[in-house]
Amino acid sequence: MRALFIWTYRLAVLAIVIAIIGGCGVYYLASRSLPTYDKSIELDGLTDTIEIVRDTANVPHIFGANDQDVFFGLGYAHAQDRLWQMFVMRRTVQGRLSEVFGADTLDIDRLLRRLDLHGLAQKSLASQTPEALSALEAYARGVNARIEEVNRDALGRGAPEMFLFSAPFAAWHPADSLAFLKLMSLQLSGHITEEVLRARTSLELDDAKRLLDILPDVPGKSVIALPDYASIMPISAPNQIAGLSLPALSPFPTRGLAGASNAFAAAPARSAAGGTILANDPHLGLSAPTIWYLARLELATGGVIGGSIPGIPAILTGRSAKLGWGLTSSYLDDQDILMEEINPNNPNEYRGMSGYIPFDTKQTIIQIKGQAPETITLRWSENGPILPQSLYKLGDITPSGHVPALSWAALGDQDTSFSAGIKLMQATTVSEAITALKGYQTPAQNVTLVDQTSIAMKSVGRMPKRDPNHATQGRMPSLGWVPENRWQGYFDYSENPEVRNPVDGIIGNTNNKITDEPFPKHVSFEWGDSQRIQRWTRLMQGRKVHTRESFIEAQLDTVSTSARTLLPLVAKDLWFTGEAAPDGTLARQRQSALELLANWNGEMNEHMPEPLIYAAWMRNLQDRLIRDDLGPLADDYTHVEPLFIERVYRNIDGAAVWCDIRQSTPIETCLDIARLALDDAIVWIIETYGTNVGAVRWGDAHQATHDHPVLGKVPVLNYFVNIRQSTSGGDNTLMRGKTSGTNPTPFANVHAAGYRGVYDFADPDSSVFITSTGQSGHFLSKYYENMGQLWRRGEYVPMSLDADLARAAAVGVTVITPLGN
Repeated sequence: MRALFIWTYRLAVLAIVIAIIGGCGVYYLASRSLPTYDKSIELDGLTDTIEIVRDTANVPHIFGANDQDVFFGLGYAHAQDRLWQMFVMRRTVQGRLSEVFGADTLDIDRLLRRLDLHGLAQKSLASQTPEALSALEAYARGVNARIEEVNRDALGRGAPEMFLFSAPFAAWHPADSLAFLKLMSLQLSGHITEEVLRARTSLELDDAKRLLDILPDVPGKSVIALPDYASIMPISAPNQIAGLSLPALSPFPTRGLAGASNAFAAAPARSAAGGTILANDPHLGLSAPTIWYLARLELATGGVIGGSIPGIPAILTGRSAKLGWGLTSSYLDDQDILMEEINPNNPNEYRGMSGYIPFDTKQTIIQIKGQAPETITLRWSENGPILPQSLYKLGDITPSGHVPALSWAALGDQDTSFSAGIKLMQATTVSEAITALKGYQTPAQNVTLVDQTSIAMKSVGRMPKRDPNHATQGRMPSLGWVPENRWQGYFDYSENPEVRNPVDGIIGNTNNKITDEPFPKHVSFEWGDSQRIQRWTRLMQGRKVHTRESFIEAQLDTVSTSARTLLPLVAKDLWFTGEAAPDGTLARQRQSALELLANWNGEMNEHMPEPLIYAAWMRNLQDRLIRDDLGPLADDYTHVEPLFIERVYRNIDGAAVWCDIRQSTPIETCLDIARLALDDAIVWIIETYGTNVGAVRWGDAHQATHDHPVLGKVPVLNYFVNIRQSTSGGDNTLMRGKTSGTNPTPFANVHAAGYRGVYDFADPDSSVFITSTGQSGHFLSKYYENMGQLWRRGEYVPMSLDADLARAAAVGVTVITPLGN
């Protein structure tokens, strides 16, 4: 026995030693790719010396003798800190993920090959201005210089992930940057999902009038009634083709998680200090690292500072000394699904406006790690690329003998959006900026602008010109050969909504409805917000003048107007009406929950139980209201629609009929359903978080999930690469933290403001900004999540163009000189 014990002990010690040695080896290899920021180096591709000053937050301030060299410096800095992120995004848009990740990403590659976004970007190079092309080329040289440095000096392959997924990082090309803008267009486009869901719901409902309950229009002018989907489409029954299950790397947005943002501005007359103020917080899917990267570029026209996206040589949201600009998703409807009828005698032809015509086809080969390559045939009609019927369950609404084609503004091969962005950075006034953005095409945005004296908001992006007699007004798929259903080009830029210097001195957008123009100049029927705008309006009107601090306060506001509206409606006959109930029973828990909600002000505070009770109640309430009418389709309604519940409980146009369960004999009332849904919520909370409903915390359920897109689900590694934070806010608060809507964590915060900035032009160098994680994409770097806790607490870092201030506490200065000098 003693000998056995000794050998067991020795083996255990040996295993520990091997583990320690292995861990040290892994750490050594991973740490080799940690960037050195304080150095001097010679690199090819420059015309003169540049200096990259990393301020105390590791924000690079890039100085050079000319703009080309400054963009070179940005490419170098992006590649230093986010090489893996750029590697994955480029392979995504190229449709080449499966070469690295195998069959798991094959569906993504198939879809991206069909859209050919990278090919369209290559063709768009010829349409760029000389200045824009020069910036793209210089940026590419900067990225490639870093790659050459990594290979020459054996710097750990540039990123620790490269050791796990061995694949060469090919040279960066200017078209790669343009393709990233196309990829962003895809991530911010949600109208396909809305069209498909509206059509599927139309097929399920017996009463067509109920469609405007569950998919309500934002209150405003009336909309001409739409036809039943079945009345315009030759479809007898859904095809029931299984939907795609796409991995975390997918750029295809989930419904409700496409794009969102807030931006608002005050004119000098509404500013306490007499200068314009601008706040902006674009909302995208959370990840580690965040997609945003802070940077300052010292251009010939002056310094610009703000948020960039690695891979794109531009400051997308930020300011110069004279101009500030912020972005919000405009929800412009620039996507349509058109059903193409296949020639029954020739599957290579489809029905055009004058008879059957051939598809444009080509074959492409997808290389797949670990298995044989796959050849797929790509097809385009006159309306656009043919999509697989598994995408967003298109098969459920595609008639037999038809295929769905996509018309989309981003599918242009003369896209000058990047050139417009370069001109924007050079502009010094609001008027110049609006003129500069004329060539902008996609992704469609509302741009809020301020200069020293003026404020404005301009919707930018190509707005499709639809026929007034379009069968569905673009709200549902339509037949592709019908001339009235096809786009007739695009409206002129001057037709896009624009507001300059309003009388009340305040401009803002929360993805809310921005125009009352009738179809086809309506911009969209689907808007990203009907709730936050109400809270923002109240906060703006509550002060005669505003300050940087009041704008920060509004940006971080966590009061839910939805909660304040819905609870009095849903709970009015439940509050203070319950009979005495024994402690520990469901009835007693219900009474306790109602008492908490009755005294709650709607603040979605992470430390409080009320937000979780409210959110769980409304989630279960909506499910009970729609489940018997929609069946399994109810699973696709993952987020609560406040306007739907309000319509039901106000019985607008007979919407209270949703409360009756059709399959049951009794006639249920809305009070019955409210009580049952509250009990459902309480049971779920008890099972998930414990028996004391009053002691739960919203922040435990509403954790921000900054997950690594590739390693985030790998055991052990996920502990090092994922960032989780308890957060306040919710789906409908100004400090928006959009929930996942899916089990087992339906209230996880998955989509929020990865960037926040507030710019005060009374004192520009007092401006502030922040991102949700940090500058570095290297999980061993102290800058991987150094901004994360600041972001969670609603704090910021300085956003100054003062070069001396940047140098004063610099964490490193990189001096790069031309090779051979």
